[in-house]
Amino acid sequence: MWGTETSTTAEAVPLHDPITRTQRADETLFAWGTADPPMGARYRLEWRFRARPGETDAAPSLRTSSDRMKAAGIVQAGDAILAAVAEPFDLPEQAEAASEVIDALFAALQRVREHHVFGKGMGLAAPQIGIGRAAAIVIPPDPDADPVVLLNPRITDACAETDEQYEGCLSFFDVRGMVPRPLTLEVEHTTLDGQRKITAFPYGLARLVAHEIDHLAGRLYTSRMREGVTPIPVEEYRGIGQPWRHP
Repeated sequence: MWGTETSTTAEAVPLHDPITRTQRADETLFAWGTADPPMGARYRLEWRFRARPGETDAAPSLRTSSDRMKAAGIVQAGDAILAAVAEPFDLPEQAEAASEVIDALFAALQRVREHHVFGKGMGLAAPQIGIGRAAAIVIPPDPDADPVVLLNPRITDACAETDEQYEGCLSFFDVRGMVPRPLTLEVEHTTLDGQRKITAFPYGLARLVAHEIDHLAGRLYTSRMREGVTPIPVEEYRGIGQPWRHP
């Protein structure tokens, strides 16, 4: 079970107070509450049922990383939506629609986290959950940092200095590829109330943001790889769960 909070002053974020879980005989009870909700707060709770004991043989096999991402609701490579340019939001007029997409992205990220540990942070763009709108969420590598919500993002400046690191993509998670990216980015994006702002992103966060903005333009990271370089099977990759190293 998981949830998100949206208020009149903030975009959707994971619940600040934990959801409690208790066992009573053959029942599992989940509970959540808050004593100090922000003005205009809206909460969304979602859950997923697991197979009962003895039913696992009937469940679909999740043998590969891509199988697990597909089971979490992530659109896989080859789907036409991943090659299409996402439609921007007209904000603030479409703020409610944008909020619903943000909620859906947070819910999908929670599902994905059940299947994999992300030491480098993670991101997800709306087309990856079958929604062709210009929205993405990035979870920074720093576990104490707030999620980054990007609506109608556009790169306005990029550092000339680059580095090359392995990236993975939830839409074809069985491989990892070496991708050159700028060390820093400046990105213009829009808030739900229609304000445009520019945010600077450094190092690993810049890489994650660039990856998701590419998704909104209908590009996969493989189109950024140097000529002659190909992805490697995830079984050969040695950086899982570890942060990127930068000069």
